[in-house]
Amino acid sequence: MDGRNLYSRRFFLKTAGFFSALAAIPSSVKSLYYDARRLIIPAKQKSKLNLIINKTSHKLEVDTRTTLLDLLREDLHLTGTKKGCDHGQCGACTVHINGERQLSCLTLAVTLPGKEVTTIEGLANGEELHPMQAAFIECDGFQCGYCTPGQIMSAIGCVNEGHTGSVAEIKEFMSGNLCRCGAYNGIVESIQKVAHETVHI
Repeated sequence: MDGRNLYSRRFFLKTAGFFSALAAIPSSVKSLYYDARRLIIPAKQKSKLNLIINKTSHKLEVDTRTTLLDLLREDLHLTGTKKGCDHGQCGACTVHINGERQLSCLTLAVTLPGKEVTTIEGLANGEELHPMQAAFIECDGFQCGYCTPGQIMSAIGCVNEGHTGSVAEIKEFMSGNLCRCGAYNGIVESIQKVAHETVHI
């Protein structure tokens, strides 16, 4: 017997059985299910939002459940900010909100009215790279590059916060940013270079 025919028959029987069982469920039970579903899953709500992103003002209307990460990537097409774990554990989505580093995957966009967001796309001044971007290139602070935007944003925060007194301190305050390639030595060296050259960037 042809294995593909056997598979398609199984699929047909399973599908037919599922819909038969569904049809046999009383309408009163189905009604209870849909009522419970409406209580558990709130209806989509939209909210107006004014944001300054990379020094550009945006007037938006967003779903109240939308994260800043999804707003940046899906709505504004600023895909430099990366979606890694989507649970706040890898740091790939790090951005600056009012100058402080934040995880955009854990930040609801509607909580940020009037605030200023800076992403990796907003660091360079035209063709002139930000000092941290230049340092990452010079010190080989990346390999595959996927985590690099978040690493750079967090590294700038690390310097601005004054947590560059030692290698151990830098590692501690960069521990929320994971690099699966293991480019940590280059990342630390980049931070040390920028911290040495300037007090505040």
